[in-house]
Amino acid sequence: MKRTLLTLVTLLTVALAHGEVLSLDSCRARALRANKQLAMARAKKSVAENTRKAAKTKYLPHIDFAGGYMYSSREISLLNDQQKYVLNNLGTLGRMDLRDHLGPMGTMVKDDLKAFVKGMIEHGVLTPEKGQAFGQMLNAMTGKYGTEIHKLAASLEELGNGIGQRIEHGFRSDTHHMFTTSVVLTQPVFMGGAITAGNKMAEIAERIAGDEVELTEDNVLYNIDRSYWLVVSLRQKQRLAESFLDLVTKLDGDVQKMIKNGVATRADGLKVSVAVNEAEMTKTKVDNGLTLAKMSLCMLCDMPLDSDITLEDENKDELDATVVREYDTTRALEQRYELKMLNSAVEISKQKTKIAKAAYMPQVALMTGAFFSNPSMYNGFERKFKGAFNIGVMVRMPVLDWGETTYKVRASKYATNMAQIKLSEAEEMVELQVTQCSFKVREASKNLVAAKRNTEKAEENLRCANLGFKEGVMQTTDVMAAQTAWLQAQSQRIDAEIDLKLSEAALKKAVGEI
Repeated sequence: MKRTLLTLVTLLTVALAHGEVLSLDSCRARALRANKQLAMARAKKSVAENTRKAAKTKYLPHIDFAGGYMYSSREISLLNDQQKYVLNNLGTLGRMDLRDHLGPMGTMVKDDLKAFVKGMIEHGVLTPEKGQAFGQMLNAMTGKYGTEIHKLAASLEELGNGIGQRIEHGFRSDTHHMFTTSVVLTQPVFMGGAITAGNKMAEIAERIAGDEVELTEDNVLYNIDRSYWLVVSLRQKQRLAESFLDLVTKLDGDVQKMIKNGVATRADGLKVSVAVNEAEMTKTKVDNGLTLAKMSLCMLCDMPLDSDITLEDENKDELDATVVREYDTTRALEQRYELKMLNSAVEISKQKTKIAKAAYMPQVALMTGAFFSNPSMYNGFERKFKGAFNIGVMVRMPVLDWGETTYKVRASKYATNMAQIKLSEAEEMVELQVTQCSFKVREASKNLVAAKRNTEKAEENLRCANLGFKEGVMQTTDVMAAQTAWLQAQSQRIDAEIDLKLSEAALKKAVGEI
């Protein structure tokens, strides 16, 4: 309701050609719109709002994507150097083994053939000449078969080496250039209550930020009220100073005429002249004070300091009467934003304790994702992107922390107790402040009634003094005394009116209704 009224007043504010008439509500609206501290408080509220929204996302599954490239100067090898040597020389090593086995066998065959021919010669089956020829024929046949066997062995050696090299090449990983991609989904299942407590803390922090905005608005409104009524007070005192200057100037003129006519002394004239000079000095001080007060008000309203402004109440003979109301301190305890913020601080401290206790609890999270790489290892080493999906559950359970969590919980509880003590102390201070402001309002109201009575008496006294002076039954000093008394009474009335307005504003601020 308060902001709606201020908005409407802002829209209805009328700018004049040589000046601007400002009401209290229009000044309030301008100050709320222009205050830098209020703008920062609203920005903090936006920060807290987005922080609260971010905390809500902790309940939801999170998907993370990662990708990378790496160049390696050496590739991963599944075979050691000895195994590579064997595979690359598979045929050569096989031929060497064959030669080792066939060499002794060929020698034995030759020896057996020689013994066979010799036996046949000894038994007369062959003559020595035929035996020698037959032996040479067998040697030729053995040499021919040996040559063929060596050719076959060479072919097998080449074939074996080729097969081994292909096998060795098949085991190469080709990992100089590696590409990886992965997608992981994580869904918290149970975090010991930490996520819930964190969300409650974010909500409370947002509420604190909102209360801080309201508190800043209250301070802005209170400051603008004080500045507004200060200008009104100085403007009325300026009018009073002008009226008093007119009075003493008129008296000075009358005294000068009386001096010429010989019915007044020069001393009387000097006294009145001094009073005129003092009235001029007083008016100058009030003029300067009014100028500075208007500049201060313009600054609060975000207007040029030299703006020609006129306040709605500054030319009123009497300000609107303030209705003094009784306020219950219970309402102040419910409405004061400082107390709301302290109460929220207690709640935040309790949530911090819950977060500290969550470290005792197991934490469970569901994880699933996919991993792709190039080269892939699912069909040997291939220069292709291949991967696999996976799903799992992660459980974390604290076992031993040497009492760290216990100490943190205790510290958080002590912090909560401190916040509660601070809240209780603030409540007592608010009750005292409301009581003091209520007394101040009642006192200001009584002072205003007394000041109005004094003003009426001072005006009657001045009227009688002027009448007596004209009739020649009262002295100049009597008139000057009556004028001074009138000035003091009028000044006290103005001070009493403004003091009542400021006391009422202070009481509303103390109750939280400004």
